Amino acid sequence: MARIKYAYKGEDEAKIARAAGFRLQISPKHAVEICRELKGMKLEEAKDYLKEVIQMKRPVPFKRYNKKVGHRRGLRGWDSGRYPVKAARHILKVLENAEANAEYKGLDTENLKIIHISSHRGQPIRGWVPRAFGRATPFNRPTTHIQVVLGEA
Repeated sequence: MARIKYAYKGEDEAKIARAAGFRLQISPKHAVEICRELKGMKLEEAKDYLKEVIQMKRPVPFKRYNKKVGHRRGLRGWDSGRYPVKAARHILKVLENAEANAEYKGLDTENLKIIHISSHRGQPIRGWVPRAFGRATPFNRPTTHIQVVLGEA
């Protein structure tokens, strides 16, 4: 398996735990907005936030990718937002994996904080849509890479 290069360069490897998800079939734009919102949160707070997004009780503010995005109730300081349920489910799984890695390393799981979380576009899954007269149009599905680094607060 290939060696993974994280976008985060940590000082002490014994005090951090990492996890990553590769080629997740979620929207890269939704993942960017969720990751921006989670950065710097405590782990339990971030997990609760994602569970509320999955239940569509709490919206994610869309600050960058907000063209034609409606306003949502419950946002402070920002109006436009969405409930990216599928992306939240996948990111929650990566966070739980990072928590399990921290527990395995012997870190205190009650005081974990998200030091670094990022999403990057992955390789698209190629597809085709048949058209008239024997032609075809490419219809590609995007994939996303997620990286999470947890540290003791």
